[in-house]
Parts: sequence; C-alpha cells; structure tokens
Amino acid sequence: MSEAKIQTQKVVNGVNVDQLFETIDAIKDNGVIARFKFRVRNRWMDGGHNQATMNDFDGACATHERPAPFVLDADEPPLLLGEDRGPNPVEYALSALSMCMTTGIVYHAAAHGYELEEVESRFEGDLNLKGFLGMDPEVRPGYEKVRVTFKVKAKGDLPDEILDDIVKYGPTYSPVHDIFTSSVPVEVTRDKS
Repeated sequence: MSEAKIQTQKVVNGVNVDQLFETIDAIKDNGVIARFKFRVRNRWMDGGHNQATMNDFDGACATHERPAPFVLDADEPPLLLGEDRGPNPVEYALSALSMCMTTGIVYHAAAHGYELEEVESRFEGDLNLKGFLGMDPEVRPGYEKVRVTFKVKAKGDLPDEILDDIVKYGPTYSPVHDIFTSSVPVEVTRDKS
C-alpha cells in the first residue's frame, strides 16, 4: 500500500473506516468470506486450573495462524477450592461479553462517524453454586442474570439519545451477547483415541 493511500485513509476510534467499508463491500460481493471458525484447545493442569490456547482460525476462505498463540489460565479462587492462578471461567465469560460489546460499540460508532473519547463498563453476573454442584435441578449452573452499565463519552456535543443509540450497538451487534442471550447448540463428544 502506498504512503499516500495510508495518509488518506479515514481512521475513527482507532478503526480504519475505509478498510471496514471495503470489508463490508467484499462480503456483499462474496458472502462465503463472512464465515469464520474459531478454535480453542484446553488442557487440565491441576485442581481447578486449566489452560486454553488459541492459535489458528478460519476466515475469509483461509486458515490464519497467529505468530504466537494466546494462552489463558483459568482457576478458581481459594474460596472455591482453587489457587487463583487465573480468573475463573465465568469471569472469562463476563470478560468476553464486556470486550465484545465494547468492540461492537467502537466499530459501529466509527462506521457512523461518531468519535469516542471514552468507553468504560461494569459487568456483574449472579450465579448460584447449587446449579454447578447439582444440588438443585431448578437452579441453572450458569448466570441467572447479568447487569451491564456503559459510560460513553464522545467528541462534540452529542445528545443523550445519540449516546443511548451508541450504547445499543454493543448488545445489538455483539456475537458474545448473542451467545449469552440465544440458545446455541453445543455438541459434546469424547475423543476415543
């Protein structure tokens, strides 16, 4: 890409809006490139400690391998019999929801030309251990309710209605929000090798 082209590309909120719209146009021309497959490999270490590794994924009709894999440790706090070697899995789930909704807000705000100065959020989830421990079949093992609060500041004097619309980009376009709020089939098998 030439230096002149790089200098003329529009970047809003750290998002290259020109590339964003080029991607949208490419998907309009060839919908198959919109299909992605992400992978995580997990390995139990000890007690509640396990490790997830993310390296390659499929997208835009190709497999993409990262220069170095991402490795995340999960554990439980001592109160839940772990050694706190990482966040617990439900904290990762809230974290994934927070990051995905934030990305949705930032990208869609950029596409609409809204320049953001700040996006912060708080996520809280209520969970009853009776579900995880199998003590009460009426209690789900996962979150019973999640509460989300976003603080958004934009450049210029945007009215509250626009700021409220910007916040709505998060749940409207977030794949993780969709996973939380929709029934997603999960197929579980045992590797017999």
